[in-house]
Amino acid sequence: MNAAEAFAAIALAAIACDGVVDPHEAKLLRGLLDHRHPYVRRTEESMGKMFEGLLDELHTLGWRSLITRAIPALTITQQETALAMAAHLVHSDRLVSEEEIKLLKEMAASMSLPSARSDQILEVIAMLHRDSLAP
Repeated sequence: MNAAEAFAAIALAAIACDGVVDPHEAKLLRGLLDHRHPYVRRTEESMGKMFEGLLDELHTLGWRSLITRAIPALTITQQETALAMAAHLVHSDRLVSEEEIKLLKEMAASMSLPSARSDQILEVIAMLHRDSLAP
């Protein structure tokens, strides 16, 4: 797995770990990738083929296998960004399931990041999605 596939795999695992790929989450995932290198230069066919392979692995082996293969393909900086993006995707619908929390914790623990850094990333993304003006 190369870095581009690994980065997309982490994001895909985040939106699919609860067993449902919500159309809103899938659209958000695609939007987050579309403006990043190297995805910005990929054709629809190329992106479709990449996600098809990742979805096959996800359905066959599960999200743990997918992230276990993906994380080593990423640099520390890429791991930070991938964790932040995964947390952003998980929180995007404001309904964070136990399975999604488990995924984020396991993902963070599997990465080469210091735990204080992983905790900081997850905390900031949760704050970003907090509805602090709600009564």
